[in-house]
Amino acid sequence: MTEHEALPQFPQSYWIGTSKERQPYPKLGRDLEIDVAVIGGGISGVTTAYVLSQRGYKVALIEAGELLGGTTGHTTAKITAQHDLIYDELITQQGKAKAELYYQAAEEAGRFIKQTIEEHNIHCGFSHQNAYLTADTEDGVEKLKTEWSAYQELGINGEYLTDVPLNIPCKAALAMHTQAQFHPLQYLRSLIDQITEAGGIICEGTTAVDLTEGKRPVVLTNAGHKITANHVAICTHFPFHDGLGFYFARMHAERSYVLGIETEERYPGGMYLSAEEPKRSIRVTADEPGGIVLIGGQSHKTGQGMCTFNHYEALQEYAEQHFKVKKIAFRWSAQDLVTGDKLPFIGRIKASTPNVYVATGFRKWGMTTGTAAALLIRDLVEGIDNRYEELFSPSRGMTTAAWKDLVVENLDVAKHLISGKLGTPKRWAEELSDGEGSVVLLHGKRAGAYRDPEGKLHLVDTTCTHLGCEVEWNDGDLSWDCPCHGSRFSIDGEVMEGPAEKPLKKLTL
Repeated sequence: MTEHEALPQFPQSYWIGTSKERQPYPKLGRDLEIDVAVIGGGISGVTTAYVLSQRGYKVALIEAGELLGGTTGHTTAKITAQHDLIYDELITQQGKAKAELYYQAAEEAGRFIKQTIEEHNIHCGFSHQNAYLTADTEDGVEKLKTEWSAYQELGINGEYLTDVPLNIPCKAALAMHTQAQFHPLQYLRSLIDQITEAGGIICEGTTAVDLTEGKRPVVLTNAGHKITANHVAICTHFPFHDGLGFYFARMHAERSYVLGIETEERYPGGMYLSAEEPKRSIRVTADEPGGIVLIGGQSHKTGQGMCTFNHYEALQEYAEQHFKVKKIAFRWSAQDLVTGDKLPFIGRIKASTPNVYVATGFRKWGMTTGTAAALLIRDLVEGIDNRYEELFSPSRGMTTAAWKDLVVENLDVAKHLISGKLGTPKRWAEELSDGEGSVVLLHGKRAGAYRDPEGKLHLVDTTCTHLGCEVEWNDGDLSWDCPCHGSRFSIDGEVMEGPAEKPLKKLTL
């Protein structure tokens, strides 16, 4: 048996795979006049619709695909303010006051989740856990010591350690106490029920394609229906309406990978993240025998890097080194957006448009920052001062480091745009085996080909419909990924992730 065969053959999400069966919500079939239109069915969109519906607003929540089917359905679901090595960097680049605000926003989001679970008696596996940053190199230890100084300066409830409960290589660790974990879909499905009970309208399979700004913004859907609202909250990865914010140029997309493993030993508790590269994120799904241990990591820019299946194999090797693995039960990948200064964009899409909001750029920490986004947008809709508005404002000034990152990112885009146009494929579509995909030469031009397990050939033009970069084959997730701005397409060219809005062109032999 090859290593590829040892892993499940198709990406599966533990969260989606174990959520209860339900009937899909219908597509929007008419024009709407409402108070608030929320676009996007992840944690920020669902929670925004929930908090506003509980305040008596008539809310419509629309999702292009399936609710909770994107990054929210593929998260490791840590509810924590320990967002990797961030606080020393924030103090250095943004100042102590803003670093404190960032920590407080994450802590408030965690308390909101806990209170909501208690209020509605939601059974979602919520449990308090300590979060640990670990290091096993001298360089990593020094970084943890620096971050520990930042914890002390900010008054963060933490501890510097030389060991952790989990049997992994560790010379030092930084603990953040009383954090939490849960089953995100069980939690959010309860919020969805609360939205509908409050009279909210929910539609799946409904894509927002355009927005007309104004006193009463109008959202146009792919079926030609209009949603007229007093406020619009765009809670998608890349905003479908950019508002001249150039979000595609101010963020980059990263993919990361997760294995769900069954082990012979009892998991000792805690949520773990390595301070060094390659990152290793570890937690268990349930604090009881039989819980699935989630091992994540291997982040890279979308469409770039090694053969994507190798990332799963690297996680498998790590799991077998440090755990008594009985079975690899699940594997999946997720996509996250990262801003130049590592702070999410939450708030008014631009200063001159007070009633259109965005929430994006959560950098793998969407459980807390996505919740913080909902609470901030709620206050903006209601005209309530929120102390985090300036910190997360999409119109905020950029630090020197963020400017440098922006320049580097756009040079990288230019490099991949040019290299994709100059490269010549060395394979023909007819050569592909069943289950194999590749960039090929077709009629003398570059094309994308995938031969499915039944032998059917799927051919697409590899030119991304966003800004014209050439997509690359992702063999781990069976998709075509753009290395420039992170758009992803199915084997038949349908859009899986933005900012692209149009599918790849289908080709024939």
